[in-house]
Amino acid sequence: MKIAMVASEVVPFAKTGGLADVAGALPLALEYCGHEIIVIMPGYKCITEAKLKITKISKDVSSAVIGKNIKVFFIENKEYFGRDGLYGDKHGDYPDNLERFSYFCRRSLDLLKEINFSADILHLHDWQASLIAAYLKSLYSNEIFYKRMKCVLTLHNIGYQGIFPKEEFSKLGLDGKLFDIDGFEFYDKVNLLKGGIVFADAINTVSSTYASEIQTKELGFGLDGLLRERRNVLSGILNGVDYSVWDPNTDRFIMQNFSPVNPENKVLNKEDLQKISRLPLDRNIPVLGIVSRLAEQKGLDILSDGLDEICKMNVQLVILGAGDLKYQEILLSAAKRYPRIISLNLKFDDPLAHKIYAGSDIFLMPSKYEPCGLGQLISLHYGTIPLVFKTGGLADTINRNNGFVFSQYTKEELVKLIRKAVSVFKNKKKWASLASNAMECNFSWKISADKYVQLYAKTKKK
Repeated sequence: MKIAMVASEVVPFAKTGGLADVAGALPLALEYCGHEIIVIMPGYKCITEAKLKITKISKDVSSAVIGKNIKVFFIENKEYFGRDGLYGDKHGDYPDNLERFSYFCRRSLDLLKEINFSADILHLHDWQASLIAAYLKSLYSNEIFYKRMKCVLTLHNIGYQGIFPKEEFSKLGLDGKLFDIDGFEFYDKVNLLKGGIVFADAINTVSSTYASEIQTKELGFGLDGLLRERRNVLSGILNGVDYSVWDPNTDRFIMQNFSPVNPENKVLNKEDLQKISRLPLDRNIPVLGIVSRLAEQKGLDILSDGLDEICKMNVQLVILGAGDLKYQEILLSAAKRYPRIISLNLKFDDPLAHKIYAGSDIFLMPSKYEPCGLGQLISLHYGTIPLVFKTGGLADTINRNNGFVFSQYTKEELVKLIRKAVSVFKNKKKWASLASNAMECNFSWKISADKYVQLYAKTKKK
């Protein structure tokens, strides 16, 4: 099949979250499966930092190559994309984001014709690319070149929808009749993701459980009714892990490589983590690792409330991440109270993240909701046991055989489960068996890519 992947961020060119990882890794897996694929993204100011050869192909389009021969096309427009941020700056989202991404969507469709890439599937990601589905079925509906193209829309986090004042709808170039309850209208505002959901031929999200959760009032963010209406074309496909990056057997950032064949080498990474974190060197103290955005969605509310009780359990806590000022201040205060227990790193640091995955015993991920989650999948591969709340992709990947799961979102249940995990850690035979099960789990992109191919084939036949 011929597939055009359209996304607002793609590794290694631009990244703010997990969307970029998916848009960068899935094409490689699809190419490996024998499909012809291109990627289209905005030509941000930061793309030159990827250190890949970028070639100008027209006055407003450049390209680079990833994988064996996957062309990545950059839609250039200095007014819209020549900025330091992707979506906003310290003052918030850019006020012209509707114009920026509607331009990106129109220009992406035009580019397909210019390069004569007659795609079977347009794989769109999140609200920034979702307008393509609407344009394809309206403005481009009479053009023969686009007739057979079908749109798959992936929802990475339905909390982000691209909502704008109704006065901006005219800037989209669409018929005004589409601004109604069956189109883009959302509580008297324009909702770009809603429009994409209405017009896409297939919709998927990043885990089976999350596909069910977003059809509920609690986690549907106002779109649950529409998603229930479209449930026949809604599915969940779990994200994969790029094991060429996240593999303890080859990881260049960690002190000592290890694998299921020689898991005993993992403890050397624990000692290295304790050393660089300025914590007491002790193999018998369980190290709890956190690599996360510091926000309520990630469970920082119940974790913060339970910190004092957790710190009395003879554990060590290594935290890496940045986020809400409220939680940064709470953690800073706790780190001052417990300097021999908590190592706090308020930043994003890729080498340190690798060391935390490799050197921790337990990986804390008590997210209130988590569409897929990558941290728990990585930690499994490193034999670091995930401790998670039962939601979204966490519920789909972690169970009693490879981790610890709590099902009531309270501080008490989180603390109770950490206490249980610490108790199990003391039983070395049982812990070794748990770690072995974890490392045997396979969440490679090849598995996810096969499921996407099935989805594409099914959508193509419609």
